[in-house]
Amino acid sequence: MTDPFLQIFQLLYRHYGPLNWWPAETPFEVCVGAILTQNTNWGNVEKAIANLKELGLLSPEGIREIETERLAAAIRPAGYYNIKSQRLKEFVEWLFRHHGGKLERMFAGPWQELREELLKVRGIGRETCDAILLYAGHKSSFVVDAYTARLFGRLGLLDGASGYEAIRRRFMERLPGDAQLYNDYHALIVQQSKEWCRKKPCCTGCPLSDLCPRQL
Repeated sequence: MTDPFLQIFQLLYRHYGPLNWWPAETPFEVCVGAILTQNTNWGNVEKAIANLKELGLLSPEGIREIETERLAAAIRPAGYYNIKSQRLKEFVEWLFRHHGGKLERMFAGPWQELREELLKVRGIGRETCDAILLYAGHKSSFVVDAYTARLFGRLGLLDGASGYEAIRRRFMERLPGDAQLYNDYHALIVQQSKEWCRKKPCCTGCPLSDLCPRQL
């Protein structure tokens, strides 16, 4: 019998196909986007990243050398720009201090150790950390967000009180440790939650209706 976590992935993949997430030209752009997307929507992040590209700042060297005030002005569309400019600066300084400013060096070692390191960087929380590992480094670290908790809670597969690490562990124990699968799955969860499993769910025609307790 197919594991329900894998079955849900298969149903969603059949319905949506590959979504090719995360949209970025370079791994460093993914890292920047992961920090900027905190507490805002992706459309705002895209505007901020476009500003950084136009100014030639979308590199570790560019972020490191620009004054914090100018950086804040450039990323203003992403909201909380004063805080996020400091977070970007702190991440880049950490990158230079520990890995010579090179993402290739950062991702060269065991990703489990890197995760512990990244979580010590101010402003890098679990979701941001795992997004960097998965989407920039292609490491098999599952990303959990509010959509994940909502969707799988409604499907009866998660306890509403489960925290981030417990949910992440549940997925990683039930699925093959494959970065591409994790990449596709997270994108599918986000899409499903935006289209059907909203805060006020739209159930008619949902691709997961046969598995959802609300519809049984």
